[in-house]
Amino acid sequence: MPKRILLCDCLGSQSLDPAAIAAATGLEATRVHTALCMAEAAAAAREIGDGEALVACGQEGAFFDMLAEELGIDAPPRVDLRDRAGWTADGAGAGAKQAALAAEALVAQQAPRTLDVVSEGTCLVVGPGEAAFEAAARLCDALAVTVLQTDAEDPPADRRFDIVRGRLARAAGALGGFELRIDAFQELVPGGRGAFGFSQAQDGARSQCDVIVDVTGGTALFPAPEKREGYLRADPRRPGALAETCAAAREMIGTFEKPLYLRTEPALCAHSRARQTGCTKCLDICPTGAIAPDGDHVRVDPMICAGCGACASLCPSGAITYDMPPPSAVFRRLETLARTFRKAGGSAPRLLVHDAAHGGEMIRLSARFGRGLPADVIPFEEDAIAAFGHAEALAALSAGFAGVDILLSPRTERPTPEGEAALANALAGAEKVRLLDSADPDALEEALYEADKAEAVAEPSLSLGTRRQVARLAAQTLQPGGGVVNLPEGAPYGAVLCDTDACTLCLACVSLCPSGALGDNPDRPQLLFQEDACLQCGICASACPENAITLEPRMNLAPEALSQQVLHEEEPAACIECGALFGVQSTIDRIVAQLAGKHEMFASEGAARMIRMCDDCRVRAQYHASNNPFAAGERPRPRTTQDYLDTGPSKRRDH
Repeated sequence: MPKRILLCDCLGSQSLDPAAIAAATGLEATRVHTALCMAEAAAAAREIGDGEALVACGQEGAFFDMLAEELGIDAPPRVDLRDRAGWTADGAGAGAKQAALAAEALVAQQAPRTLDVVSEGTCLVVGPGEAAFEAAARLCDALAVTVLQTDAEDPPADRRFDIVRGRLARAAGALGGFELRIDAFQELVPGGRGAFGFSQAQDGARSQCDVIVDVTGGTALFPAPEKREGYLRADPRRPGALAETCAAAREMIGTFEKPLYLRTEPALCAHSRARQTGCTKCLDICPTGAIAPDGDHVRVDPMICAGCGACASLCPSGAITYDMPPPSAVFRRLETLARTFRKAGGSAPRLLVHDAAHGGEMIRLSARFGRGLPADVIPFEEDAIAAFGHAEALAALSAGFAGVDILLSPRTERPTPEGEAALANALAGAEKVRLLDSADPDALEEALYEADKAEAVAEPSLSLGTRRQVARLAAQTLQPGGGVVNLPEGAPYGAVLCDTDACTLCLACVSLCPSGALGDNPDRPQLLFQEDACLQCGICASACPENAITLEPRMNLAPEALSQQVLHEEEPAACIECGALFGVQSTIDRIVAQLAGKHEMFASEGAARMIRMCDDCRVRAQYHASNNPFAAGERPRPRTTQDYLDTGPSKRRDH
């Protein structure tokens, strides 16, 4: 853990506040250097030599890593204060933000989970002859290439790669594990004079490969093709595209680390119960097709998952959670930023959520050539923008941020951030979450500097528990008056409304509810409901035979939402023989009205009475009835000793 922070004002171009940083973070602040990466390199070596320094420079990370390697120590941790908090039009007013960013850099992060993927270099090139053969010639010295030719052009006499003809009917998998099915499959016959021939066409040929190079120039083989690792496309009509794609394919051999972006808990999944489909949010939003139904829950293929995080934001139950980093780590970073900002003398900070590639570059360009970020705007880098959902935004607001701006990148799928921002604003009770969609640093500056200043919560709260629990606690902090908050359609919070006139208390909904939000009372005919547990999956409404259930998206911030409430109840039916409670009175009355005197089994008064009996009394009454279907003949009298004596040999001789 670093004990001091190594400061540099980058040739005097930025203002740093060592006192504020030291006071708020507990780090010892060195004197402010001017050129640690150049003239003061010796001072930099002395400062990082003991491995206890946090380097406040992002741009020259390679220099400090090289310096650490020469000293035989681990690379020092770094925090970028210049682009993110030093170069700003607010001048010396950024001390609180500098302290907050330094404190965030000290938050421990867990190492990401990975899976080794082995690619042995088997490559399938798909496309018409001319383009496919050119690509194969470029790749065959590095990869084991097979060309799947999709036209009838004569093949070359180049035997450095294999050639087949056919139609790629199915492709599945990712880098190191593609599964293929080829119809109209023909193998090249390399013998004889003249052009090579091909074998008889056959359907259903199966094969595997590690890499696919698609030069058809048509529709991609996979959804979101740019996210499918090991699948490369090139439009042969675009100059240079083929060479660029082949250069990338040549690097796809060896052992690679595939990040495991998600954690799953199948037992929490509300996809379906008893063939009644419920939640399909992750299935509907996944751009790569990595999620598929698997019985009552869903299955995520980690080899196909590209880590966009949208499924984790939308999952109502927590069956899928993002793991790079996990929600708890995000909440901890947000609290650290807000708390340290206040401790350093700041108030009402704003959060700017961005990704590393697009957002990071926008911030650097704004800092170097524009006004930089305002002093009250704290940048928050996330690997996946879509993974920053309503729970994370609400956690930031309840931790003390006055507003949350989410900077979208050109590659961000819009539906998830848009829906999550609308949900967060509804739960916050005000428009505190904005989406910024711009590729112009000047436009970003204008949106941040010209925004109306809002107030932060007076008493921040901690983010504890699951994402659902964090969202509820944050909403209560932001709307202390409580009450019912109406939410957009499709929200993962809400109530179950029961038409009591239609409900028969069959309790089919209770048996299928995946979260336990619906329950029953073993002692009385009651349908119970606990609102904070309801996922709004809709299984109960689908399973109800009377169509008595509807869903209402909302969040009840009152305490009663945390306990079971009676949704519907009726008078119990008492057995007419023993008085035991055994059913619902209205149901028994309807059965009597339908069957008594109208069905041959209940034609007599005695038989009709059995409908109003409990199970035990009904069995006894049936057993003792004159028309008992289980009755046998009269039981024979037991034989005694006297019977045997009376029929002995002497008695028989007398006769």
